[in-house]
Order: sequence, then C-alpha cells, then structure tokens
Amino acid sequence: MSWSLWFTLLGAAVLISLTPGAGAINTMANSIGSGWARSIWGIIGQQLALLVHIAVVAAGVGVLVAESPLLFNVIRYAGAAYLVFLGVRQLRAQPTAQDVEASVPPASRGAMLRQGVLVNLTNPKAVVFFLAFTPQFIRPERPLVPQYVVLAATVVVVDVLVMWFVFAFAARWLRRLTRSRDGQRRLNRVFGGLFVGVGLLLAAVH
Repeated sequence: MSWSLWFTLLGAAVLISLTPGAGAINTMANSIGSGWARSIWGIIGQQLALLVHIAVVAAGVGVLVAESPLLFNVIRYAGAAYLVFLGVRQLRAQPTAQDVEASVPPASRGAMLRQGVLVNLTNPKAVVFFLAFTPQFIRPERPLVPQYVVLAATVVVVDVLVMWFVFAFAARWLRRLTRSRDGQRRLNRVFGGLFVGVGLLLAAVH
C-alpha cells in the first residue's frame, strides 16, 4: 500500500472511530463500571469482532450478507435484540451502596471481552460498511493479503486508541456520580437508554 493511500486510510479510520455508536457506548459503560484501565478488555473484544468482519469481507462472504435479505435481517435483528437487552438490563439495575468502588466488584475481564465481541459481532451494518469501505483501499493488481493486513492493523490500532483515550477517558469524570444512589440511577437510565436507542435504530434502519 502506498503512503498516500495509507494516510487516506488513516484519516478515514479516525473519522469512523470517532463516530459514536454501540462500541463507544459499551466502552464508556465499561469505563464507568470497571475503571478506565480495565475497560481495555471490552475494547479488545470489539476489535476481535471487527477483525471477523474484515475477514468476512475479505473472503467474499460479505456479498452474501448484503444480497440475502433473510440472512441480513436475521443478523440485524439479533444484533438489535442484544443491544436492547443490554439497555433493559442497565435500566433495571438497582443502585448499590454509597461507596461503589469498595462494595461492587468490577466486571470480569472475560465478561467485558465477551460483551465487546457480541456488541460488534452482531452488527451486520459493519459487514455491509466494510464491504463498501474496503475496496477503496485495496488494489487488485497487487498481493491482496499484505494489503488486508495493513488495512486491518490500521483500523484496529486507530479504534483501540480512540475508544480508550477518547470515549473511555471521557467517561472517567462520570465515575463520581456512581458514588451516590441518585447518580447511579441517572447513569443507568442514560446508558440503558442509549443502548436501547441504538438497538432500535439498528432494527429500524434498512
């Protein structure tokens, strides 16, 4: 991949990662609930799913998903349902003791990893997006594998940095709200509502 093309890819990757979505909401929720440092596990999970999406597109299966309304809708509604489930669970969460950090164990690394994978993996829009996005940076006349490796590495590294140092970091100041029951209720409503909203939007957009 030429440097000029790579810098174009880099700019596009930054813009995409800065666009709020389910991954950003999940990252902020993890940062508040389990701390900024531990939120990296959810981000890693999201990147694993992102790599799956890129691999699917690279293998040509993305064409099948884009052209099969039934398969597309099954995956789309499954993703929407999972996001709504996360939102409802957050909305129904009960406030705990005043000293949240001392009384509530943070989510396990495995739990955050799995949730991160599912949040991104069940979003079929990502497959369709990468199906349209990837060809802009791939030159068929050149070896394909190195190009896909460069593209995947660039997108993943950029997304990790943006998620961890923008969305997760921005959520840190909200942690003080979790020290009070009223603050916990407000945060649960905000993030629960965001998850539900994203899920419903995913189900409504065709």
